[in-house]
Amino acid sequence: MATFSQPTIESGSDMVQDFLCSTCEEKKLEESADYYCESCVKFFCRKCIDLHDQLFTQHSPHGRGDMKKWPVAKKMEDFLLKCDVHKEENNEMFCEDHSQLCCNKCAILNHRTCKTVILLSDLVKNTRTDLKQVSVTIQTTLAKLKELQENQEDSIQTLLSSYDEQLHKIQENRKKIIAALNKLEQKAMQELKDTLTKLQAPLDRDIDKCSTLQDELKQLGEAIHNIGDKNKQELSLIASIKCKDKIQQFEKYQKENFVEVKSSISFQPNNEIVEYLSKLSGLGMTLTVMQNPDKVIRIDRKSEYDVRTKGELKCTIRDICVLSSGQVLVTDTFNSNIKLLSQTYQVVSHCSVSDPQLNEPLGICQITPSEFGIAVSPKDTHGGFPPSKILFIKVNNSQLVKDRILKFQHYCHSIVYQKGNLFVTSGTALFKYKLSDTCTLVSKLHEDKSDKKTVSRCAVSPTGDKLYITSPKQHKLLTLAKDGSILATFMDPAVTFLTGLHVTPAGQVLVCGRDSKNIIQVDSKGSMKLATLATQRDGVKRPISVCYNRITDSIIVGQWEHKKILVYKVK
Repeated sequence: MATFSQPTIESGSDMVQDFLCSTCEEKKLEESADYYCESCVKFFCRKCIDLHDQLFTQHSPHGRGDMKKWPVAKKMEDFLLKCDVHKEENNEMFCEDHSQLCCNKCAILNHRTCKTVILLSDLVKNTRTDLKQVSVTIQTTLAKLKELQENQEDSIQTLLSSYDEQLHKIQENRKKIIAALNKLEQKAMQELKDTLTKLQAPLDRDIDKCSTLQDELKQLGEAIHNIGDKNKQELSLIASIKCKDKIQQFEKYQKENFVEVKSSISFQPNNEIVEYLSKLSGLGMTLTVMQNPDKVIRIDRKSEYDVRTKGELKCTIRDICVLSSGQVLVTDTFNSNIKLLSQTYQVVSHCSVSDPQLNEPLGICQITPSEFGIAVSPKDTHGGFPPSKILFIKVNNSQLVKDRILKFQHYCHSIVYQKGNLFVTSGTALFKYKLSDTCTLVSKLHEDKSDKKTVSRCAVSPTGDKLYITSPKQHKLLTLAKDGSILATFMDPAVTFLTGLHVTPAGQVLVCGRDSKNIIQVDSKGSMKLATLATQRDGVKRPISVCYNRITDSIIVGQWEHKKILVYKVK
């Protein structure tokens, strides 16, 4: 039968069975074998081989460097011979009808009606086995399996990411409901307080009046008591008149102003609210969304938002990133600013990256839910691409906080982060780094020095199996495999100076044509245009960035030297 030599089995396999020295085994010792003698049909360790060589000078044992001449390991032989179903049985036959190996039990149970069941001892006589080709096929299949496994692992990450986002959406929805209930509560409490004030005011007034009249009448009573036996006629008359006047005041006040009906406050709850909430099955519906990277996006209405801060005349929104909270982070190269926009696209925070080197913020990538990387590079490249840096900022309570800085020996144009990998374009090359506290260069995936800005923007597919880069001056989009090999090239005369590039969570590829003044969607293979999403007629002037906002289901477009960003609602 055909046999595999020991080196064909990967070291990580459970099937690796090291050979033991035969002489030591006889002494019930386990010592790894270093030699095999075909003449003796035995294995020897380094100690035992010396005695063997003294006794058998004509034998030529084979060391581990020549393991092709060693026999198949017993465990490996059992692994190949044993039936996958009936572990205690050896495979004895081959069913050509089902292309299956089978033991005697399999033949009886499952292949009795098959036309061609051949003994392996007969089949091997007329069958030539090309183990080298089998080995190549195994390696090819293993590579495909690894790629499939990685894609599925990426899909799990995408699924978990969407779960976290939707969980955040549920929590935000709950906050809105609680906020609405709090508002209703505050209104009800204010109405209750206003009612109390309204009802209590006349009672307080009556109490004050009674208190005043009581004090005055007591004083008059004391005065009458003091003058009663002192024969002061005039004082007695005055006291009598004053008493009558106070008593008349009380009687009149009692008749006209006293509230004789006792009041209380009662609150009648709006039971419709509780009844409505109790009838609801939940805060919304959980849907399974099948991602289709080639589903054409249709846009509806357009909105415009001014993203200038005080004193700014215009903006150049170079890149856009949507946070899980719905806030939006943008880089404004014209003003050397990083800006945080609210869910309604109002500037709530900003920080400058201007310095003596006249650096400007370019690409953005999200590292964690609250940490972002910003490519910061010199404005004037003097015909080249000088060293740059990546500034890490954190979003804390709607404020931008500058954090660490990583410096690079090349220009940093566009940056993308995915699963610990940082992809950076330099203008003429695409680099892959491993990101931790520092950046370690893994490889240079692509380079084109034929012109300036041949490698400008970069984006990665959700599964990480494809990378997209734009070459503005060559008016083309390249699609690369993970190893940097070119899979597809896209060019269209109707799309010129390709700048903004974005891949949606579903894998849809969006591209800006700055000079052609349009936004298009390209298929996930990067080989053809699927649709033109917006043109100059839709308000597009000189687009240089595009981003899909999954929170609001809309497309955000940043423009060159303009006051406003454009937001298109997706149908």
